Amino acid sequence: MLMRHPHPALQFTYTLPYGAILTDRGVQFVVFSRSATEMRVLLYDHVDDREPTEIIPLDRDTDRWGDVWSVFVPGLGPGQLYHFQASGPYDPESGQWFDGKARLVDPFSKALAGCFQESTDGIIRPPKCVVVDDHFDWEGDRHIRRPLNETVIYETHVRGFTQHESAKVKHPGTYLGLIEKIPYLQDLGVTAVELMPVHEFPIRDIHGRKPSRPNYWGYDPLAFMAPHRGYAHSQTPGGQVNEFKQMVKALHQAGIEVILDVVFNHTCEGNEHGPILSFKGLENQVYYILNSGGSHYSNYSGCGNTFNGNHPICRELIFHCLRHWVHNYHIDGFRFDLASILSRDRNGNLMPNPPMVEMIAEDPMLADTKIIAEAWDAAGAYQVGSFGDLRWAEWNGRYRDDIRRYWRGDSGMIGPMATRLAGSSDLYEHAGRAPYCSINFITSHDGFTMNDLVSYRDKHNLANGEQNRDGDNHNCSDNYGVEGPTQRKSVELVRERQIKNMFSTLLLSQGVPMIVMGDENRRTQQGNNNAYCQDNEISWFNWALTKRHQGVRNFVKGLIKIRKTQPTLRRTRFLTGRPFDSRGVPDVNWFSSLGLPYNWDNPSGGLTCWLPAPALADDPKGEGCDLLMMFNSGSQPTKFRLPEQTRDLRWTLLIDTSADSPQDVFPDMNGPLAPANRQVELEERSLRVYVAKRPSEKATFKSQQA
Repeated sequence: MLMRHPHPALQFTYTLPYGAILTDRGVQFVVFSRSATEMRVLLYDHVDDREPTEIIPLDRDTDRWGDVWSVFVPGLGPGQLYHFQASGPYDPESGQWFDGKARLVDPFSKALAGCFQESTDGIIRPPKCVVVDDHFDWEGDRHIRRPLNETVIYETHVRGFTQHESAKVKHPGTYLGLIEKIPYLQDLGVTAVELMPVHEFPIRDIHGRKPSRPNYWGYDPLAFMAPHRGYAHSQTPGGQVNEFKQMVKALHQAGIEVILDVVFNHTCEGNEHGPILSFKGLENQVYYILNSGGSHYSNYSGCGNTFNGNHPICRELIFHCLRHWVHNYHIDGFRFDLASILSRDRNGNLMPNPPMVEMIAEDPMLADTKIIAEAWDAAGAYQVGSFGDLRWAEWNGRYRDDIRRYWRGDSGMIGPMATRLAGSSDLYEHAGRAPYCSINFITSHDGFTMNDLVSYRDKHNLANGEQNRDGDNHNCSDNYGVEGPTQRKSVELVRERQIKNMFSTLLLSQGVPMIVMGDENRRTQQGNNNAYCQDNEISWFNWALTKRHQGVRNFVKGLIKIRKTQPTLRRTRFLTGRPFDSRGVPDVNWFSSLGLPYNWDNPSGGLTCWLPAPALADDPKGEGCDLLMMFNSGSQPTKFRLPEQTRDLRWTLLIDTSADSPQDVFPDMNGPLAPANRQVELEERSLRVYVAKRPSEKATFKSQQA
């Protein structure tokens, strides 16, 4: 029923920004639609209201400038609930999906309340939009601005981090629950959390029912700018906004940055068989990449549709969204899911200089933020090493595969491993990019956990209900004799050593390391490598593991401390193999297990890498040390000889992955001296690192060619 508003005549105030703009006199509603013939604002008093208590029609002549509809409604305030509703052409064959009965989520909504409601009349009732007051007492909080090369990222899931009963927090599975576990993150030593999607996504299906396969990961956007209501303790509409800001402020006070995993490649509206929830009902032809004359959706995301990121209207939305998170939430950076889609034009073709990618890199308000690309998509684009410009870092999928294969013992992997260890210059140096453009990871949310990587040869995804067809088949994993859990000590010994090998390589590599929630405690997903729908103990962090695998956690903690104290591992320029200071020593030196210069024409056997301390110009405090890394991925023990060129240095043990805790890592550099005969034996599948304090600049060294 159409109702007359009792307030004075509606007024047009301003067109930008979009959404529900709160003033001291009321709310300005602003929405884009080029093809709509009618526009309405539906107002609700309560979250569970099925019908609006008031309908505000917009006058096409007085409330519309160009393609922007705008109306001011006096007397409204924070917490007001609303939807948009648009009438217009309905012609799915040409890509027009207007439905005058559909309740539409505002693309610029700052918060949602409630869930989809049960439908008995064919009308989908999505969560309601909330008018938000952005005021918050930040108490002087600002972005931390930590250099990317000094960053250690911890990828985590807000709900999964504290939902398990073993977490013993007051507010499990919430932003507030994560605050309670900040001391754990501080103790571990990570410098940034990368939160899996925290924007709004559906909790229940469009009929208001709990789905058989819940959306746990959250890669299904409903509102890009709104913090997910399901992670809030407060049930007050908009309460999640305040709690999210509390979490960010608390993390910043602990010296930990916040990076958001953002999904601008698709939405939860699906393809031509999906529901009309927001973008579809406002201007489908603009917001999505269509084909077949507009009747079908291009699916470069693998999720039914593809957001039209390089259309000017969509670019503007993404632009405002990123600024919104940075300005209103003090977010320190973004990881762009399936970022290669941002390189596609309005027809889906990959562009050499995509406007959206350049806008993100050049935007002055994002200048202090970290921007990270998942440089591929679901349609075959793979741009690792070629995404964006100097501002962009990338998830280095090549690093993941090469390190996994090296430690599994695959042949021909010594050279690729060395290249990844040294910062992946083959991918980034040619474009003038730095080693820190490589976000190094061995595991992520998508795939096996570190424990499962060494416990399962095959994926075990039957619990997902897709007959084990889902998930990647290319895992580069091994079980070392038994598939899954085992009581065999010999198998467990190899597994734990391999975990320490891969963690060591990750934290010793040039670039930026990323660790996944719980890997430091050997969290398992029971062989499931695609746990997107497992909102249960398969995915949650079991805090009992912090005691069961305390040795592994302490090992990882020690590695992080070593990385943070050693600029040798955090170089901002690629290694050259040439002398770089008055010592006359090349900045990287490669040797065989015999201590002789490595023969790259016939790579085999053990590998030793000598990294001298950085030049004082790169390390003015003189904190850097020389590092000698020895790698043995073979299945037999191997004798190593310390290179003759390092004789003048006093080497002490730093890392030994074959040793038991706590003799496996010495982050305070108080390990035992290297043997006097300069010979050591590395156990099969193990890594050992020695450290020597920076020598005097006057010290003389034998050249590598000696």
